[in-house]
Amino acid sequence: MKLAKTLATALTTVAIFGFAAAGPSWAEWKPKKTVEFIIPAGTGGGADQMARMIQGVIQKHQLMDQPMVVINKSGGAGAEGFMDVKGSAGNEHKIIITLSNLFTTPLATGVPFSWEDLTPVSMLALDNFVLWVNSSSPYQSAKDYVDAVKAGADSQFKMAGTGSKQEDQIVTVAIEQVAGKKLTYVPFKGGGDVAKQLVGGHIDSTVNNPIEAVSFWQAGNLRPLCVFAASRIEAQGTAKWQDIPTCKEAGVGIEYQMLRGIFMSPGVSQEAVDYYVGLFQKVRETQEWKDFMAKGAFTQTFLSGDEYKKWVADAAVLHKDLMTKAGFIAAN
Repeated sequence: MKLAKTLATALTTVAIFGFAAAGPSWAEWKPKKTVEFIIPAGTGGGADQMARMIQGVIQKHQLMDQPMVVINKSGGAGAEGFMDVKGSAGNEHKIIITLSNLFTTPLATGVPFSWEDLTPVSMLALDNFVLWVNSSSPYQSAKDYVDAVKAGADSQFKMAGTGSKQEDQIVTVAIEQVAGKKLTYVPFKGGGDVAKQLVGGHIDSTVNNPIEAVSFWQAGNLRPLCVFAASRIEAQGTAKWQDIPTCKEAGVGIEYQMLRGIFMSPGVSQEAVDYYVGLFQKVRETQEWKDFMAKGAFTQTFLSGDEYKKWVADAAVLHKDLMTKAGFIAAN
């Protein structure tokens, strides 16, 4: 229960909401060649879907003169992508979308990387986590599921997630502490693969982000049991997100949300940072973005500048604490 309580209290403090206007100089710098948009995760997952949606919006509305190409670099739980951007000092034509592996990957693997090696640009949103089971499962609520885990043997239930010792497994460990039983955690490269494993009946549950599983839910393949957030999802759309209780409502006292943010290489100019802040603000004004936010049930939080840096710094401290309690820190 200790990790679950830490998740519930600390992340509430970290989730700062605010808006920051683009600096007046953002239009003074513009890309002069193709911009590489790095995804430190596999195809089909939440980060991949968001990055490709953004690329499409920028192209459709001609928000940038130069083309943008999306590149997946998921090796080493995203370390491949982070090290690429870290090693591209001064490259103002390379950006990266981040998730919680910004913090968890260096802690779990010992790879020589920190968020401070990159240049923060902006937070685009906070992503939610949902406890999912196959629609043919007998579990109709989170309490049903947790009670079954409690009644079963250690490692009897299989939970799939993206990567090892990352956010999905952090939430899994919190569930283990609530249930008092071990789960068999099965890692995959991306959230899309994770959801497909659950649809196929190869595992018992996932904590997929909404965008990764919504199509399978709407098709009648999956059932959401609870959302790991402080309040119910307010997103509007065809999916009835507001009907999903919080895990705390369901008696599972765990809360966790994940960063969807943008960083650049180290050593870039403030003018370039301001340009991308302005670019993403324009993306957020489009109907496509609004529809994507509703479909994926995101918490629509935008931060840049010092507010964003402070949020990231606080989140880094939080994740080190969570990873330490879970025993996921790499040995020196």
